[in-house]
Amino acid sequence: MKWTNDRSGNLDDRRGSGGGGMLVGGGLGTIIIAAIVFFLGGDPSAILNNSTSAPQQTEQRELSKEELNIREFVSMLTAENEQTWSKILQENGIQFTPAKVVLFENGTDSGCGAAQSEMGPFYCPADQTIYMDMSFFNELQQKFGAKVGEFTVAYVLGHEYGHHIQTLLGTTQKVNQLRGKYSEAEMNKVSVATELQADFYAGLWAKQTDSREKILEPGDIQEAMSAAAAVGDDNIQKRGQGYVNQESFTHGSSAQREEWFMKGYNTGDIRQGDTFNALLK
Repeated sequence: MKWTNDRSGNLDDRRGSGGGGMLVGGGLGTIIIAAIVFFLGGDPSAILNNSTSAPQQTEQRELSKEELNIREFVSMLTAENEQTWSKILQENGIQFTPAKVVLFENGTDSGCGAAQSEMGPFYCPADQTIYMDMSFFNELQQKFGAKVGEFTVAYVLGHEYGHHIQTLLGTTQKVNQLRGKYSEAEMNKVSVATELQADFYAGLWAKQTDSREKILEPGDIQEAMSAAAAVGDDNIQKRGQGYVNQESFTHGSSAQREEWFMKGYNTGDIRQGDTFNALLK
């Protein structure tokens, strides 16, 4: 992936700060559930809103050159998301407000409760912030079989930024209004549509950004496909419990995640991303 010279002022790097948060009242079980349910997903508050955060003192440390390089890379990706989505929403008569991106290690506080590295990256609508512990990408490769490269990070951040776009468009709010009105099985289907739309938005971002900045290199889209397949519900369930239960899917199968990312990439048209009508007929 080719780097650009753009950097965002909306990146908060909390690594090495000596602070962080520790989950209290939730316990390891809560973390594991959150990790499964919200793997590359949206709002984790349904799991974590009853947990509180207490200070966890760790020594401050200087960031390594590699960590500083990661900061620059994520800052660049954040800036490219801001530029692309500002243009897309403006073209559709919608005001754009950028998301914040937080890099952390182990744990930190979020507007949705205590954030833990075990949860994987997530977007919190309450503070319109994306939270990422970069150790997730080691897990993605070692435990879920993804081929991890720079564009893997771009895909994941693009997916989470997709959830932010859903919040700006009012989609997140409409989905939340359905909770308690629909059965668990029905809400699972709504969740799948929500997540696949975020994958579509990630593909749309890749297309539009490449058209503007020529960021893509050979193998980049394949990296995104590898990551999308790795975090499909069927792949996670096979690796975690040895069998697949389609009724419990909350994010979509590997094939669906690849399909909707590629639809966003191939069409480059936000109007083609109505996963709800496509999947909930």
